[in-house]
Amino acid sequence: MGKKSGKKRHGLLKAAAAGIGIAAAATGGEIAYFYRRTMKRGKAKTERTIKMAGTDWNQYMDLIQERKTAMLARPHSDLWQESYDGLKLHATYFPTEAAEKKKIVICFHGYTSQGLADYIGLSDYYQKRGFAMLLPDARAHGLSEGEYIGFGCLDRKDALVWIDWVIKELGEDVEILLHGTSMGAATLLMLSGLALPEQVKGIVSDCGFTSPKEVFTHVLHSMYHLPSFPVIPGADVVNRRLAGYGMDECNAKREVEKATVSILFIHGSADTFVPCSMCDEIYEHCASPKRKLIVEGAAHAESYYKDMESYEKELTEFIAETMG
Repeated sequence: MGKKSGKKRHGLLKAAAAGIGIAAAATGGEIAYFYRRTMKRGKAKTERTIKMAGTDWNQYMDLIQERKTAMLARPHSDLWQESYDGLKLHATYFPTEAAEKKKIVICFHGYTSQGLADYIGLSDYYQKRGFAMLLPDARAHGLSEGEYIGFGCLDRKDALVWIDWVIKELGEDVEILLHGTSMGAATLLMLSGLALPEQVKGIVSDCGFTSPKEVFTHVLHSMYHLPSFPVIPGADVVNRRLAGYGMDECNAKREVEKATVSILFIHGSADTFVPCSMCDEIYEHCASPKRKLIVEGAAHAESYYKDMESYEKELTEFIAETMG
């Protein structure tokens, strides 16, 4: 009886161990699957991002195409700079023919997008007002090198490279406005906590998030009805090893507590991808002069197209305050 009982117990332990092994393998597989689809170049797809964001861009396509044609008809050129960690970074530069004081907007695009994509609509606004435009491709996006997406945590260091290029190219008297959308906005909010050159006069944050950890947790909960554990902590470990940063290592709401440059926050009330509550939270933490525009009914990154009049009015007033 004792031998049988011992064998039975041994068999149960083996089965339990096997079950734990299978569960661990399944969890590891889920983490790897999530990580590849969200953090790696070529696996994070624009089409999937658009679908998750839920914005209906078809209704604006005629306007976007019209402005794209006008934008690309203007003189422009490709630029290349090296990142702090040796990546070749790309940007498209649109100079201005305006004779008045030198001013430029550096525009930072969203997740899985590229420099020339997110500012087609706003190119009309900026170019008519005498702004030169610099449109960088974030690392692991567009023509820029990189295998792992920086989610603002690494991209903020790349932004300093482009700011430095502008000052050297256009002179010490240049005035710089920084404009970011989604991941690009998070990049600039994270950048705001660093010491910035005096030429940087203001930051425009359109639908920025707090950190990759918090936005991914929101997406898992709201869209997939899944718990963040163990996927997010597991992805954080993998990302630290492969990309070199933690997914909450740089958080916009903490960085803006150190900000000195003025910030205009814009967000759509109907944004389900990056909830409007994130904008409110970051705004409350912001230590520098600030303004906020919430566009009613606008989905993710839709605010400009949803209410162009209010968006441009707020932007014009902000520029008047910060750049004179």
